Amino acid sequence: MRARSQLIFILSFLFCFNAVAQDTTLSIMSWNIRYDNPADSADNWNFRKAGLVEIVKQYHPDFFGVQEALPQQMAYLEDNLTGYQFIGIGREAGGLGEYSAIFYDTTRFQVLTSSTFWLSPTPNQVSTGWDAALPRICTFGEFLSKTDHSVLWVFNTHFDHIGKVARMESVRLIMDSINQITTEESNTSVILMGDLNSEPESNPIRYISKQMGKPVFDKKGKISGPTGTFNDFKMDEPIEKCIDYIFVQNHRVSEYIHIDKRLKNNHFPSDHLPVLVKIIK
Repeated sequence: MRARSQLIFILSFLFCFNAVAQDTTLSIMSWNIRYDNPADSADNWNFRKAGLVEIVKQYHPDFFGVQEALPQQMAYLEDNLTGYQFIGIGREAGGLGEYSAIFYDTTRFQVLTSSTFWLSPTPNQVSTGWDAALPRICTFGEFLSKTDHSVLWVFNTHFDHIGKVARMESVRLIMDSINQITTEESNTSVILMGDLNSEPESNPIRYISKQMGKPVFDKKGKISGPTGTFNDFKMDEPIEKCIDYIFVQNHRVSEYIHIDKRLKNNHFPSDHLPVLVKIIK
């Protein structure tokens, strides 16, 4: 009888420990999914989309930020990612064009506030900033945990691929927004992710690192997977160019992964690898 009581106690402890561990661990994925471009031929969205969704389902992140997602791609993701909703709009007039949307697991979080601003001197209107080639946006949301009622702010963005000034000014604009939030709320939890079109030693990444901490792969090589994130659909070349990131404030990172998964035909599901971070609250 005593042995049975001890067994019940141990099982109860393990169950409770596992529940707490699940409640205090979060995963965030950022992925430039490559816009639906008919000229991509064998790497066209229609050949990639099912495999891409399967990878997202396999890792089941709590938050999933996408870049370059056109309305038809957003519709496909929304229809096929059960249990998720998203915030965000397209960067063009009328909410059309590419999204930098944030999908979130509705079983764990609810959105409190959300907005999108343009990376330009006129952030509250559709606009192209500085020397950028295209309009660029940042979508963000304030999320409430359904388990411990904590609040988490999540930002997702895509910097311009041409404008050097635009990338630096975009960083300043986003960090000003984050600093305003963190000034108003002490010990604020913040996630910043996206395709920043900037390599690790560039000024924009250095600027973010000074305020939010360096990317994990700068700290004793804790990254899993290739060093880079941009594969350019080149299946047989090393992936060394890193331009996609997730930054974390007021959380401890347990894993930082560049996911190198292929489709059944050995093609990539996008010309960028997804970045996944697991954090402990």
